[in-house]
Amino acid sequence: MNQELSEISATIITKDEEANIADCINSLSWANEVVVLDSGSKDNTVSIARQYTDKVFVEQWRGQGRQKNRAAELAKGPWIVSIDADERVSPELAREILKHIKEDNHAAMAMRRKNFYKGQWIRHCGWWPDWVIRVFRKGESHFSTDVIHDSLQVKANIIKLTHPLIHYSFHSPEDFLNRAYWYAYHQSREMYRKGEKATVWTAVSHAVFNFLQTFFLRFGFMDGAAGLLVAVSNFVGVFYRYMMLRDLNNRKSQGDER
Repeated sequence: MNQELSEISATIITKDEEANIADCINSLSWANEVVVLDSGSKDNTVSIARQYTDKVFVEQWRGQGRQKNRAAELAKGPWIVSIDADERVSPELAREILKHIKEDNHAAMAMRRKNFYKGQWIRHCGWWPDWVIRVFRKGESHFSTDVIHDSLQVKANIIKLTHPLIHYSFHSPEDFLNRAYWYAYHQSREMYRKGEKATVWTAVSHAVFNFLQTFFLRFGFMDGAAGLLVAVSNFVGVFYRYMMLRDLNNRKSQGDER
């Protein structure tokens, strides 16, 4: 095995990703090892993953940031490539990563993420360019401990790669709305822990603004029906978020914080 490959570990965190995990792991075949950290899938994610790698672990969900940090701990290589199950590393991006790990002047690599909905590349809506940091030296960087929307904390230099990371994020309107609800649920609880407040007017005004921003100010209309769906899902997600936050605050004031 050549030196480049021996330096790279790929990590994936999963839960109920049987539709994605095989293609994801296949796109990482150039790495020395692939570590899958599952958080209790009820589908066939774990059994499918074990057909491609012997580094499959099942542990309790800690939140996205903590889960990704734990996956990096389980990896052996000094370089980590951390992607989600619905993301793919193209051969071109893989070659670019392999080229740059030989250099000593950086601690992480950033790339644009190319987001797709049902095979359509979403070029607007604020979805492009969607810069993410997914390659880093182990021990020199770590993910924030946010439950969702984690970010990689890097102290040293970051280089930007040319080729994008492919992201097949949504396959149907149901995917959009389910994800919007999931994010709203967790975001509302993070906001609640920070002491933030919300009213019905807050929920409506923020949701309307988010729709207008996505569809018009960020040119979502140029993505056609898919752009409209993104804008509507943003509206729904923001409305849910603030209404859930309002409900949490109301429970607190009534002495019921379940």
